[in-house]
Amino acid sequence: MAWTEITRRKYRREGLRYASHLTDAEWALIEPLLPPSSKLGRPRETKLRSVVNAILYMASTGCQRRQLPKEFPPYSTVQGYFYAWSRGGVFASINHILVMAAREKVGREASPSAGVIDS
Repeated sequence: MAWTEITRRKYRREGLRYASHLTDAEWALIEPLLPPSSKLGRPRETKLRSVVNAILYMASTGCQRRQLPKEFPPYSTVQGYFYAWSRGGVFASINHILVMAAREKVGREASPSAGVIDS
């Protein structure tokens, strides 16, 4: 994809601490797709946006869990959410819903009608 002045403005990450952090618009799309806090046990103290930002930071930089910067939640907390969401299919459902929304936004059917397999 060639960068143009329009695309540069659209994908600019200014005002964020790290380029991997979610913008407010991105967070508004993802937040409703995350599981709600449990009604049992202690109330959740960790902000899920910080957890998602930490996961995206590790994915984009290749940072080891234990090397997360201090402004993120503890690495054990991030790890616990990551494993729970992975096993629970949260990431798969987020991906599926965002792909459907992106397809509809450009005027296509939400689900593809055909697939191409190349070997």
